[in-house]
Amino acid sequence: MDTPNNQVLFDTQNATIDVDLSKLEKLVRFICEKFQCSDTMVHIGIVDDAGIIEVHHKFLQKDTTTDVISFDLTDEFGPEQTFQIIVNSEMALRQAEKRHHSHEAELALYITHGLLHNLGFDDILAEDAKKIHKTEDEILQAAGFGVVYHKQESID
Repeated sequence: MDTPNNQVLFDTQNATIDVDLSKLEKLVRFICEKFQCSDTMVHIGIVDDAGIIEVHHKFLQKDTTTDVISFDLTDEFGPEQTFQIIVNSEMALRQAEKRHHSHEAELALYITHGLLHNLGFDDILAEDAKKIHKTEDEILQAAGFGVVYHKQESID
C-alpha cells in the first residue's frame, strides 16, 4: 500500500502563538489519513484578529472577526488537493480561557473544522452542524486534544 504524500505547512507570521505546531501537524495528517486523502497540501495560516478580518473582508465581504476560514484551492487538472485554512489565534486564546481548555485545543478545533469543510462537511443546516461537530469531537479526542466542541456547548 502506498504511503499518502500529504504536506502540512504553517504560516505564523501575523500571530504570536505558544503551541506545539508538530502536534497540530499530526492532527492534520490524522484527519487526512482518516478520510483517505493522499497527495494533499494543507497550508495553515495562524493570524491575529486583524489578519482574519482582512481575509474575511477580502473574500466574504464581512468586516468582522471569526474563528476559521477555509478554502479548497484544488486545481481540477492538478494531481493534488490543496487546502488553505486561516485560523484566528487571538480568538482561540479568548475562547480557550473562557472555556477552560488550552489554546492549542481551541486552535485544533478551528483547524479540524476548516479541514472538514474542505472535505465536504457543512454546518448550515442543524442536522449537518450536528454531524460536523460530532466528527470534530471524535477526531480531537482520538488525536489527544479531548472533547472540545461539545465541552463548549455545556459552558455556553
